[in-house]
Parts: sequence; structure tokens; C-alpha cells
Amino acid sequence: MLVLPGHDPEAVQAAARRLADGELLGLPTETVYGLAARADRDEAVARIFAAKGRPSDHPLIVHVLDAAGAEPFADHLPATARRLMDAFWPGPLTVIVPRRAGMAEAAAGGHATVALRSPAHPVARAVLAAARGLGVDGVAAPSANRFGRVSPTLARHVVEEFGPELMVLDGGACEVGIESSIVDCSRERPALLRPGLINRARIEAVLGEALAEPDAAAPKASGTLAAHYAPSAHVRLLDAQALALRLATAAASGGLEGVAVYSRARLPAWRWQALPADPAAAAHELFAVLRALDAAGAREIWVEAPPRDPAWDGVRDRLSRAAAAFAD
Repeated sequence: MLVLPGHDPEAVQAAARRLADGELLGLPTETVYGLAARADRDEAVARIFAAKGRPSDHPLIVHVLDAAGAEPFADHLPATARRLMDAFWPGPLTVIVPRRAGMAEAAAGGHATVALRSPAHPVARAVLAAARGLGVDGVAAPSANRFGRVSPTLARHVVEEFGPELMVLDGGACEVGIESSIVDCSRERPALLRPGLINRARIEAVLGEALAEPDAAAPKASGTLAAHYAPSAHVRLLDAQALALRLATAAASGGLEGVAVYSRARLPAWRWQALPADPAAAAHELFAVLRALDAAGAREIWVEAPPRDPAWDGVRDRLSRAAAAFAD
């Protein structure tokens, strides 16, 4: 099994060489584990799409060490992108900018824009630094799971998805636990395409203007399909009252077998998991909880809808997309 300790300098160098050779790598970041390949070689990126079963026109995020690493992939970096990079890099925020012609075409799904992020995880940064020394400016690294499935937040999740042949660096549990916020900076007014831990208010405070809503002309971005992040079990997202009523109805008919519940208050169910009251804590564990309930044999996972608070936008987004995969 090619799971190597991420703190081992020799493992980091081996991972960097693998990327330089155009091979795939399971890479820990602070958001989720990524399936990485060097972004400047289309044939290497094609291996990501094939392994994930992901449509080739659905763009990937290019992970770079710093702003200098972003420049080879960008036609130019708009002022809005630079402000966000200065404020939030390294960290869980992605900017979409005009793409440099002839660079990272496959990673960008053939589009005229490219998504760029500088991860904060020390293992990811060590690998990116070592890879830069081998001529690799950045790596495309979508979540290391089959397309549409629950993202991995532990090294063993990656192994469960792709088997023992893939080299995976073990960086421990991902600190953030959900994917980055994505801001489109390629047009006149920036727009939030995907919420994450860094919320709208913090982004707007840095930009000094309100973010636009995505429209039909917005560039495609990772993780923005209506149905995504789904376990095998049927996910239902319900407010607290509807959840309690549905559980009572199911209990009366003897239909609670295989029904897992993820809620703030303890409720009678086949299996119950406490939903943290803190949005960052909920984000940190969300995907791991969905995977664990799936592995336990749940046929349905009923989740209490998060509060209508901007701090919960990232968690609510992931749960809504997981539930959309099983819309009645």
C-alpha cells in the first residue's frame, strides 16, 4: 500500500518526483484530500478525469505555492483577485481569473478561465515547494473521490476510493473539512460561485464591495453541480420540526431500520449522530460523518438543516447538493 507519512521529507520528495513524472498523487490539503497531477501537462490531467469518472469539461482547481506560482497560469491577475490572494492565501479560497493561452487547458476544462488556490496544509506546501524545484509550477487537485461522491478528509478515504495502487501522503484529518470558497474574478464584478469556510461577509470586507450572484455567463467551477457530495445512502435535509415529525411517523410504522439521523438534539433513530452547534466544527466532520454512516449500512441519512446564518453557508451548500442527488 502506497500510503506514506506526510511529515517524512523522503516521502515528500518521492511525491514531488511522481508529480514531475506526470503521475497521480493523493495529496492532503486543509480542505479535503486532492487527487493531484501536474497542471501544465494535459496528459497528466487527463488521468485525473479518467480516475474520477469526471466530465472533461468540468474544470479543476490548480493548486500553487504562492502568488508567483499563480502567474504562469494566468493571462493576468485582476486587482480583485490580488486583494483576495493577499488576504486569504494560503488558505481555503479559490479565485477564477483569465487563463494564459496554451497553459493548463485540460485542467481548465477547455475554458478561457482558470481556478487558482494556494493551500495552507504544511504537507501540501512542502510537496508544492519540492515540485517547483522539479519544474512543476502547480498541480490540478480536485477531491480524491469518484465523481459526485463524498469528498475524502482522511488518507484512508482516498484508499477506499482508488485502492492501494495510488500513492497517498497521509497528512491527518483535514482541518477545514469542506472545499474552498470560489470567487469569480474574471469579470468586472466578482461573484461568489461556491461558499466555503471563508464566508461572503469576510470576502466582501476585503473587496470593499458586494459580491454579485452567479448568472448564466459565470464560468464553470468545481463542485457547483446541483447534485454532488453524495453518499450511497439517501440523504434528506429537513428542518427540526419536519425531522421530528418524519421520525415519529416512521417509528409508528416500524420503518426506522437503517435510518441514521444527524441533528443537534438527540432523536430516536437506528443510529444518531450529534451535529455540532459550531459551523466550523460541523464543516470539519461533515464528510467523515456521511462516510461513516454510509459504511455502517445506513439506507437513509436524515439531516437537520443548518441555521439560516451566513456562517453555515458552506455546510448548507454541501448538504443541499448531497440531498439533491436523491431528490424525490
